[in-house]
Amino acid sequence: MKQIRLSILIAMVAAFTACEDTIDLDIKKGTSYPVLDAWITTEPGVQQIRFTQSVPYTDQAPSPVINDALITLFDETANKSYPFTFSDGVYKHNPGDNETIGVIGHAYRLRVEYKTEVFEAVDTIKRITPIDSISYKYETTETAFVDEDGYVAKFHAIDIKGGVDYYWMRSYRNDLQHKVGDAFSVDGYFDQSVKDGSAFILPIQEAVTDFDKPYQKGDKVIVKLRSLTYQSHFFLTQVEDQINSGGLFAKVLENVKCNAINVTTGGGKQRILGWFGTSAVSSKERTIE
Repeated sequence: MKQIRLSILIAMVAAFTACEDTIDLDIKKGTSYPVLDAWITTEPGVQQIRFTQSVPYTDQAPSPVINDALITLFDETANKSYPFTFSDGVYKHNPGDNETIGVIGHAYRLRVEYKTEVFEAVDTIKRITPIDSISYKYETTETAFVDEDGYVAKFHAIDIKGGVDYYWMRSYRNDLQHKVGDAFSVDGYFDQSVKDGSAFILPIQEAVTDFDKPYQKGDKVIVKLRSLTYQSHFFLTQVEDQINSGGLFAKVLENVKCNAINVTTGGGKQRILGWFGTSAVSSKERTIE
């Protein structure tokens, strides 16, 4: 009996060890879809939309850019329209340096005309709470869960009382080209029905810091807090789950459903991936001194 148990144990260890082997996957190329990456905000200046073609999961090449679509944004509340023109790899609309096309409480419809088919998606800009401040504290590998000595920063904000609010926090180091991380919240917590109108909890506050590479003196901490509709929050958290899925019990990868519907007259056959969303934005930055 002991020999049988030992044999089973050895077989289990061998099985788990085998999981560490590198496997080259021969994945057949399937259908390629247009991918919409459109996010309209209340920030002034140029608004951009990306429209690309999907590539296989294991393909290392950049996604081909689609440059011949006709994209228009409609402010359904104000009865205005904003054409987006293709330039430098993206579709752009510039209302002016100090002007914005995003207004809190307004509903928006994005229309994409591509080849012979038409797609539309809708979203509404929800209210946003202001970021009160950014604080930081010097930590060492002995005092905190950091991989090197440095500054752990956190932002401070209080959820708006009355109603459920969905938030997306994104942080940067020094400039908007160096993203630190993302965090998603409902009423300042990870889920709703916990508490309304309270300060954001510590794990979300500290999500502005990369604990593998904490901030150093002279670094600038940039935080942007965005409002979300329930649908946009659900989409983004599903995408995050897909990106971070891994290990022995990882979820099966799948394309998260897009909110752009094919509205082609007579019925269209093409589908697209991605998302159209809108946000009010609260921003704050602070330099580590």
